[in-house]
Amino acid sequence: MRNSFREREILDIARSSGKVTVEGLAAHFDVTVQTIRRDLTQLANAGRLERVHGGAVLPSGVRNIAYEERSRVNAEAKAAMAQACAAQIPNGSALFINIGTSTEALASALLGHDGLLVVTNNLNVAQILSGNERCDVLLTGGRPRPEDGGLVGPIAMRMVQEFAFDIAVLGCSAVAESGTAYDFAIDEIVVSQTAHAAARETWLLADHSKFQRNAPTRILDFTEVDRLFSDALPEALTQVCRDKATEVTLCP
Repeated sequence: MRNSFREREILDIARSSGKVTVEGLAAHFDVTVQTIRRDLTQLANAGRLERVHGGAVLPSGVRNIAYEERSRVNAEAKAAMAQACAAQIPNGSALFINIGTSTEALASALLGHDGLLVVTNNLNVAQILSGNERCDVLLTGGRPRPEDGGLVGPIAMRMVQEFAFDIAVLGCSAVAESGTAYDFAIDEIVVSQTAHAAARETWLLADHSKFQRNAPTRILDFTEVDRLFSDALPEALTQVCRDKATEVTLCP
C-alpha cells in the first residue's frame, strides 16, 4: 500500500476510535512497526495526529482541530447520541443548543419535533432546524467564526441571558477524568455557561474521543450536568457520574 493511502486510512481509524496503536496498525496493514512509527511521525509533523506512548491520538492542546476533521470524528456515534437525546426532549420545549458537530447532529434529530423554541449560537444548527416549520429558531447574534459557523462574544451572551430554557444542550471538546468539560475558546465558553445558568437542566453530548483529548478552558463540572449522552464511558468517569448524580445514557 502506498504511504499516502496508508496515512489516509490511519487518520480514518483515529477519527473512528479516537486513538491508534503502533502494534494494532502494523497488524492491520501487515507492515513492520518501524514503518508505522514513520507514518505516525509524518502525520504528527503535519499536525494531523499527536504522538503518545505506543501510538497516537487526535491532536489536542490550546487549539481545536479543524471543523472538517471534527465533523468526521465518530460521526456514527454522534448520530446515535443525537437520536437518543432528541428522544428525551419533549415537544414544546425551550432549548439552547451550542456550537459543535454533536449538537449539529442533534439539530437533524429534532426535525420531527413540534413546538420547539431553539436559541442557538450555531449557524449550522439554525440552518438545519429551519427545515422544521413547527420549530421557532432564534440566532443569538455575535461575532461569526468563519471556520465553524459559531456566533461568540458578549452580544451572544447578553441575548442568551434574556431567556429561561427548559434544557441547555451543550457539546464540548474534552472531558477530564475528574468529570469536568473543557473547550478551547473563552468567548464561546461564556455563552455556554450563560445558557447553563438560564436552564432548568443541562445536558452534555460527548463521544468517547472527548475523553482522550485536552482543552485549556473549563465549561462546567459534572455536578452541573443533569444528563450525559455518550457512546462509551471509561470506568473512572462512570463512577464520577454516580458520585455527582449525573444521569448517563450510553448510545453504542
